[in-house]
Amino acid sequence: MKSIVEIYVDGIWHEAALIESSGRDCCTFEYLPEYVFGNICQPVSLTLPVSLETRQPMGVCPPFLLDMVPQGNGRRYLIQRLGLTDSDNLVMPLIQRGAFNPIGRLRLDTAVEYANSAKEDDAALQRGFTLDEIVGRKDDFIENLSQHGMLGAGTTGLQGASAKFMLVKNHEDLWFIDAFAQASDIAAHWLLKLPRGKHETDLAILKNEAAYIKVARACGLRSHGETFHRDGMLFVPRFDRVIEHGMVTRLHQESLASLAGHRSFDIRPNHYDLVNAFLPVVSDPVTEVIEYIKRDLLNLAIRNTDNHARNTAIQQLANGTVQLTPIFDIAPMFMDRDMIVRASRWLDKNGKIIHNFADVIEALPLKHEEKNTVMLSVKSFSNVIENLPLTMEACGVDADIIAHCKQSINAVYESIEKGHSIEQNGRSR
Repeated sequence: MKSIVEIYVDGIWHEAALIESSGRDCCTFEYLPEYVFGNICQPVSLTLPVSLETRQPMGVCPPFLLDMVPQGNGRRYLIQRLGLTDSDNLVMPLIQRGAFNPIGRLRLDTAVEYANSAKEDDAALQRGFTLDEIVGRKDDFIENLSQHGMLGAGTTGLQGASAKFMLVKNHEDLWFIDAFAQASDIAAHWLLKLPRGKHETDLAILKNEAAYIKVARACGLRSHGETFHRDGMLFVPRFDRVIEHGMVTRLHQESLASLAGHRSFDIRPNHYDLVNAFLPVVSDPVTEVIEYIKRDLLNLAIRNTDNHARNTAIQQLANGTVQLTPIFDIAPMFMDRDMIVRASRWLDKNGKIIHNFADVIEALPLKHEEKNTVMLSVKSFSNVIENLPLTMEACGVDADIIAHCKQSINAVYESIEKGHSIEQNGRSR
């Protein structure tokens, strides 16, 4: 089956590349000649320059396609509709039917055709809702959305275990399912995120995710908008959409897993491999390395253990700047009943965890003076780490979570100030 990879540039969808599937996780890839010789020259992946020579013979799918594979309830919904049995090798069937409106600025034409042919017509979901209506009738709203609005809410283009839906808000503060809003009336794009499950721990994790994002902002890390929590629902402002003068710009977004060439979802990467993946493409390497390390230190301190390579991404802004996206999916994941452990760690050439903070900096693929800049910046971050209990309290983190994090906060502070172990005994829980 053939699909065209389309890219959204200057308010228009452009046909950019051709993929042809063979089996469930294999395909060819090549840019279309008319795109190569056109005036756009925007790659579908920052690892795939626009050229006729950028071709892939039949083989495992290019990593950027995995960023469009749905997970969670969107995956279950699509698998059921397609009559498939879930397995790890469903990349092509899922994206060729589900990637019609994923995060970022890409889509597949076959997925657009499928979504149009299966379009949901529930009139009850096509009107605008007030926030009070959504929250006050949460169960009815979510049930109706899950039964009749999965495609309209773009759920088949989203990743992560938690149920997520794409919503937009208009200029009258009414909320719409993404596909049912008039483009000219959209004021902001949002994700509605639900708990991973119904256990009280799942509810607490989601509630505190909003507070954790506030903590990250208070710590000076890159963030976007005001995430808020209402009655078991998390409303997250999207940063891959920008609205200016009534026009929507879709920003390129690509996970570090894609940049690093990961062709599966179960890889547990070395942080250095991820750094080496984003350094060649970002506009200000030193600034982004500092941001990356600070995020990891904060994750360690407040015990956000879910740090796999698809939970960090880069974006290309409208002015061409390439940087890490604002922080996302940061929560007290140490509480999760699935015992989620850190996927990415700082490992030496022998695969052993680097315990000394100074050694982590020294092994970075940077020039000597750049390493000094990183060291000075991150050293100053120790005061931020030391004050985390107060910051967390001010940002609304639950008291019991703060108490559970005090030991890890102290450990990270000591690792910066005195060169002690970053991960106690090699563990992160």
